[in-house]
Amino acid sequence: MLEVLLKPTFQKKKEYVTMNDQEAILFNNDAFYAAFSCGDIAAMSSLWAQTEDVSVIHPGWEPLFGREAVLNSWADIVSEGSSSSIICREPHLFVRNDCATVVCFEDINGIFLAATNIFVKQGGSWRVIHHQAGPTSGRPLNQKELPQSVN
Repeated sequence: MLEVLLKPTFQKKKEYVTMNDQEAILFNNDAFYAAFSCGDIAAMSSLWAQTEDVSVIHPGWEPLFGREAVLNSWADIVSEGSSSSIICREPHLFVRNDCATVVCFEDINGIFLAATNIFVKQGGSWRVIHHQAGPTSGRPLNQKELPQSVN
């Protein structure tokens, strides 16, 4: 008689990191700038709210309204090769219920703009409903460059 020894199998329990609202908003704010820097329109699209009441005011542009117009404007900027390394500096976060505002400096190769990003909670995720950036005489207090790689 053959004896078969069955070894128990162990499944590694999946661990999920949960973020509080402030962490999630700042994460999506960073993802917004990463998508812009990389010219990733699909990522940019996923960060904007799935609604028509969104808007953007790019430096020197007239205000644009509606999801299609907003996303087309980002595609135009990226296709013109206007996107470059852009870093969010000194983000200040204000959260009010299901609405949040991030005010920061945008660092584009040492040229600074003041920016506002407004987020709403939609389907459990924080999504952009408005972005505006424009010239400023101000500068962030800490201009230390973040490392490009951990390796």
